[in-house]
Amino acid sequence: MNVERLISSRAKRIDASGIRRVFELGARLKDPNNLSIGQPDFPVPALVKDAAVRAIQEDRNGYTMTGGILELRARIASELRADLGWDVTGPLSGGGEGAGMLVTSGTSGGLMLAFMSLLEAGDEVIVPDPYFVAYPHMATMCGATAVKCDTYPDFKLTAARVEAVMTERTKVVLVCSPGNPTGVVMTREEQRELLSLCRARGVVLISDEIYDLFCFDESRTDRDAAGNFRCPSAAREPDAWDSVLVVRGFGKTYGVTGWRMGYVAGPRVLVDQIAKFQQYSYVCAPSMAQWGCVAALDQDMSGVIADYQARRDLVVSRLREVTEVALPGGAFYAFPRVPERLGISAGQFVERCIEKNTLVIPGSAFSTRDTHIRLSFATTRTQLERGMDVIVDLMRG
Repeated sequence: MNVERLISSRAKRIDASGIRRVFELGARLKDPNNLSIGQPDFPVPALVKDAAVRAIQEDRNGYTMTGGILELRARIASELRADLGWDVTGPLSGGGEGAGMLVTSGTSGGLMLAFMSLLEAGDEVIVPDPYFVAYPHMATMCGATAVKCDTYPDFKLTAARVEAVMTERTKVVLVCSPGNPTGVVMTREEQRELLSLCRARGVVLISDEIYDLFCFDESRTDRDAAGNFRCPSAAREPDAWDSVLVVRGFGKTYGVTGWRMGYVAGPRVLVDQIAKFQQYSYVCAPSMAQWGCVAALDQDMSGVIADYQARRDLVVSRLREVTEVALPGGAFYAFPRVPERLGISAGQFVERCIEKNTLVIPGSAFSTRDTHIRLSFATTRTQLERGMDVIVDLMRG
């Protein structure tokens, strides 16, 4: 049978991730300086691991309620009340006004189900350029169009930039702060202005806050219940719950990326639709991981964040010797420009790095431009220093 002729046009419009291509190239290298992966390198806190192991041993391995176990939902609700001032209820709780919350299979799962709940053929979602690699393809999977909003050179998704690309088909604006691949953090005022624009246009603002705990000194505003600082968020504006869908996760924050754990909170009518899609797709988030995340929300991660800030400072100081780079106020990425004097694209620069046993990602994986590279400082100090030596040397030309 010629199965190829049966493949959907939807599938054919989606390319393999440029990040994966670099991983495949890196697999051929021996002990590379790997600055490519967006995954924390610190160990999962012992209490978090113990809670998940205990859940397995106590046979808590079956399906949970679609919205998550009561213990985790209560803990998240307490967090949102303290952090955002929101009073949230679980999904499918009778509808009506108010904020709802749902535990999801990772932030990607939450985003995908939110897109499915909001977008259909002909609709548009505005995403920043550069963007997390999945954003445009999630829109494609819904039959919608991702409109890429140019944020160069400071990588801020400002209200003025968004308004310039809005149309009558715009239904969603997606902001990620701290951003991937840039690490750039939007200020409270920039977030406020973006929310005001979305409200005025009747558009939902989705705030992807997967890195919000990776908040460095210059970006800090508020502490959560565990004493951790969090980055500015539009969700902290008065009554933001009626216009903002917050998407947060546990994977990056606590080093449990493989557990696929996240949650969404926002207008109850929207969260209820996300819950329906979850029932018929992911069913529920992994049960034992949910128990581990109950313990995670009580962890003080300030020591880890301080270590990552020190790495950020090292990376920025080295890069600014040879090129321009926007200050990463959070997350664990930097997005430096490949010097124009070299006369090569970011993709070609990445090839030169690979020849020197160093892995980074070309900007074209995240953008319509191929002028920058993404490097991650979520790696050992030794690999980071060796990798920076290679990058700086190559950028000097």
